[in-house]
Amino acid sequence: MEEKELNEIVKPASNFIYDAIDKDLDEGVYTHIQTRFPPEPNGYLHIGHAKAICIDFQAAEKYGGTCNLRLDDTNPTKEDTEYVDAIKEDIEWLGFHWDHVYYASDYFDYIYECALKLIDKGLAYVDELSQEQIREYRGTLTEPGIESPFRNRPIAETKDLFARMTAGEFDNGTLVLRAKIDMTSSNLNMRDPIIYRVMKAHHHRTGDKWCVYPMYDFAHPLSDAKEGVTHSLCSLEFENHRPLYNWFLQALDIPKPPRQIEFARMNVNYTLTSKRKCLKLVTDGLVSGWDDPRMATICGMRRRGYPAKAIRAFVEKIGVSKAYSVIDYALLESCVRDELNENARRAMAVLRPLKVVIDNYDPDKTEQIMVDINPNHPELGRYPVTFSQTLYIERDDFMLDPPGKYFRLCPEKEVRLKGAYYIRYAGCETDENGNITTVHCTYDPQSFGGETPDGRKVKGTLHWISEKDCHEATVRLYDRLFNVENPSDEEGVASFADNLNPDSLVTLTGCLVGPDVACAKQGDGFQFMRQGYFCLDPDSTPEHLIINRTVALKDSFKKQA
Repeated sequence: MEEKELNEIVKPASNFIYDAIDKDLDEGVYTHIQTRFPPEPNGYLHIGHAKAICIDFQAAEKYGGTCNLRLDDTNPTKEDTEYVDAIKEDIEWLGFHWDHVYYASDYFDYIYECALKLIDKGLAYVDELSQEQIREYRGTLTEPGIESPFRNRPIAETKDLFARMTAGEFDNGTLVLRAKIDMTSSNLNMRDPIIYRVMKAHHHRTGDKWCVYPMYDFAHPLSDAKEGVTHSLCSLEFENHRPLYNWFLQALDIPKPPRQIEFARMNVNYTLTSKRKCLKLVTDGLVSGWDDPRMATICGMRRRGYPAKAIRAFVEKIGVSKAYSVIDYALLESCVRDELNENARRAMAVLRPLKVVIDNYDPDKTEQIMVDINPNHPELGRYPVTFSQTLYIERDDFMLDPPGKYFRLCPEKEVRLKGAYYIRYAGCETDENGNITTVHCTYDPQSFGGETPDGRKVKGTLHWISEKDCHEATVRLYDRLFNVENPSDEEGVASFADNLNPDSLVTLTGCLVGPDVACAKQGDGFQFMRQGYFCLDPDSTPEHLIINRTVALKDSFKKQA
């Protein structure tokens, strides 16, 4: 989708973030607005990140400012360039463009200098307590912490130990550098947090230069400050970290420090967004990969055929707030349907084919039936569909002994073939097991387009596809991955398996599509009449068409009993 189309989405209304920025501009705190999107490259982006991306980039757009992409690569044991490339692709696909790409590792020298400055000011010390002891000394929400016996060691000694940590003299997990703040603070984040740890690990950008790496809470405000960020927009889980964010900036005498503003995360039911748990789904083979169309990852939704514009519209509908809430997955699907209904090309396809022979139609004759490309956009015109004696309809569209109010093909009722003629049942053929293989019909030559000399009307209209102009395809019918609304509450592979929706993927072979679908490009979206919205999968080839269902025409998902 073109960037211009993406940006035609209604601009976000004012919210508490914009109110805060307006106030800062009015008071002259800042004259230029700069934001950033700072993901850690340790996994693929998901639907929750889409909200943060929209907020960060649209805030900059609204005020004519800048927004950078900054990769938080402070934990080299979990990060990979694969994730960096995927993050960039996802952001651009959503229709946003950063001003610069930065990495936290770009600022490692600066952050290290800041650590030395804290030591010189007597505001940091090297601690030799074990991780278990540090947790024990930290206290609880109702009990104050206990100061480490190493808290008041001389500055010179701390500097020496920190230099030796940096030189690789100590093993992982032996020594840490902690900020000296307040072990009695009601905010546990302020109780002498660790700001550097020994980590002898190869970094994907800095190689083996460093044996110590900064913690996120230390690197983040300093990276913001060094980069010139004015408003650090982040999810509500960092609200309790804001006093620490501000403490570092004040302790290091940062001029015009950035301002942190928090918003509620996007929580969508029937999904998992935890990178750790998503990775487990992948590694345990419960999904085909990070881009499995059932995953809540942006690449998974893209592969499934979700339009970028629909995801952005979803974020706009949710809005920005500080209140915790869980969004119904049906709202996301509704946004996808709205976008595809408006813009997707129409096509006829038969997923479970049943052969129909029109006995009184000339077997050597074909006709071109013109079908609207999209009835919402008549300017796009129409495209031809071949009509012939032998057709295929959906197996569910015929019954020999139908129930009441059945308006599809059956011995008693006449039906209309979409865009073509009225047909009436004449007989059928079965195999040795009694299964119907072919239905014979007759047609009314004077009923083309649904108009007859006697003015009779029928209630049933069926889609179809001609034997002379069809291509076989494999169709994957995707639905929600989980049966429970909050699968993140469950732990372990057994729980994941127990909560999986057994109908989240149904694979149909021998489906039939027209040449317009067969020659489509990867990702092209269609509305298959009476079926739903579909797109070509990246695995599809001209010789073996693979088509994904993006979403059904209406929500038919059933909760687990």
